[in-house]
Amino acid sequence: MIFVDEKHLSARLACVASLVPTGARVADIGSDHAYLPAALVLDGKIDFAIAGEVVKGPYENAVHEIKDHQLEGRVIPRLADGLAAIEPADKVDTITIAGMGGSLIASILEKGKDKLTRIKRLILQPNVGESQLREWLMNNHYQIMTEKIIEEDNHIYEIIVAEPSVVPFRYSKYELDFGPFLLESKGPVFKKKWQEYLQREAHVIDQMQKAQQPPVKKINEINQFLSQVKEAIADDNR
Repeated sequence: MIFVDEKHLSARLACVASLVPTGARVADIGSDHAYLPAALVLDGKIDFAIAGEVVKGPYENAVHEIKDHQLEGRVIPRLADGLAAIEPADKVDTITIAGMGGSLIASILEKGKDKLTRIKRLILQPNVGESQLREWLMNNHYQIMTEKIIEEDNHIYEIIVAEPSVVPFRYSKYELDFGPFLLESKGPVFKKKWQEYLQREAHVIDQMQKAQQPPVKKINEINQFLSQVKEAIADDNR
């Protein structure tokens, strides 16, 4: 079990924290115990954060942790749905959302679009569905500034940093699937993620082919994507 608290963030949350600009005013959505915003304030990296939670239990945990570390007034807990936790007076300029599915993160951003007008940076850590999240960012004029991929406790996580852009741009489907920055840097964790994916999908295809009427179209679609996966990791010799 990973030991996590305000002073000992998991590697995943520590990576998210490292991408928060010094002096930012942060809204951490789905904050749970408020570990991330509390750590940022305790480290002196920021002075103010919102810890937003839609579920009462985690919200109460956040309230307790904030009081325990005497962070009242600097980390503000809010029981609210998504970006509804942000109020104009907060002057939030950075949003962190970690530990949810990519499609859920995208829906939170879509639902709270009116709260994004003053936001300078999004730091997003989807557990799955990274390509859907990248597509939302592209379609809503957010440019990906950097990406990280880390492994912790036998799980692999991608972290996407995006900022609003006035310049129109497009990512290819290949970049949406694998990440434009991750394709450039690659590395052992990137390779491991997609090698494991290849193994899982090979097993899926094997099971499909054993069916009385194999779903040929589906098998071909999977094989087509697997070819792209092999291409993405083939030149990972840096």
